[in-house]
Amino acid sequence: MPALDMPLAQLQQYQGRNPMPADFDAFWDAGLAEIAALDPQIELRPAAFQSKVAECFELRFTSTFGARVFAKYFRQRNRPARSACILQFHGFTGHGGEWQDKLGLVSEGFCVASLDCRGQGGESQDHGTLRTSPCNGHLTRGLSDPDPRNLLYRNLYLDTALLARVVSTFPEVDPGRLAAMGGSQGGGLTLACAGLVPQLRLAAPVFPFLCDWKRVWEMDLAKDAYQEVRDYFRRFDPRHQREDEIWTRLGYVDVQFLARRIKAEVLIGIGLMDNICPPSSQFAAYNKIPAPKRHVIYPDFGHEGLPWFQDEIFGFLRKLA
Repeated sequence: MPALDMPLAQLQQYQGRNPMPADFDAFWDAGLAEIAALDPQIELRPAAFQSKVAECFELRFTSTFGARVFAKYFRQRNRPARSACILQFHGFTGHGGEWQDKLGLVSEGFCVASLDCRGQGGESQDHGTLRTSPCNGHLTRGLSDPDPRNLLYRNLYLDTALLARVVSTFPEVDPGRLAAMGGSQGGGLTLACAGLVPQLRLAAPVFPFLCDWKRVWEMDLAKDAYQEVRDYFRRFDPRHQREDEIWTRLGYVDVQFLARRIKAEVLIGIGLMDNICPPSSQFAAYNKIPAPKRHVIYPDFGHEGLPWFQDEIFGFLRKLA
């Protein structure tokens, strides 16, 4: 079998390379306390897009640094009772997708909330009043700031947790039946959300991004989505004199460490030929999950569609229906 990374038996034992900050858990507990104290100023407006099966809404709420965060929100028409809710997270620099592609889940009785990541290609603001969609700079945004609270991904992870809190207040949502799903960046956000929201019941990440940053560097795969890390070193630390400090700072937003806090049941899909988010980086997070979990391996597939895995996720999510 072709090999990009470690043998599978070694991957299943791998524990990661990136250092974890000593105050990691205190850092995230403080972040959760911060959003718990926020007034999210929830705004729910009917969307121009509607369907026979779903009521569709533009959802906005206020998150950290005053950013107004946007999500597409769906609930079934003529619903008989409270419903499970699926949180959806999208890939790197994109947005929450088209309205129509959520209707299958809604027709099964789920509510759906599809987040637009702040500062990327959708409707969410970045900090305060900015609605930006740069093509790069997301991974290292805030990396030179002395306060790690200014890391973009710290605030994005907290957005996912606040989204879970917001939808849990809706009368049609059963707060005891929440799930999250997404691929690549969305997979990383799914794991982050599960690590920050202990009420989450199910999590279905696909080839998650944002795991074990240093391992990606050491495999010489700091390209594509991780190119920003290489650019940062070249421009701000060309002789790597601050390398330990930089990896440790990135450790605050390394999903492998949030995985230690997950209580949800996890189903993950991994391609062993993934040269965007290498398998070892994904296993660094997966191997730390203390909750019930299962991986589905695609030996010959990379960072691409994994055949029939979306059907498997659908069956997994129906546990909550």
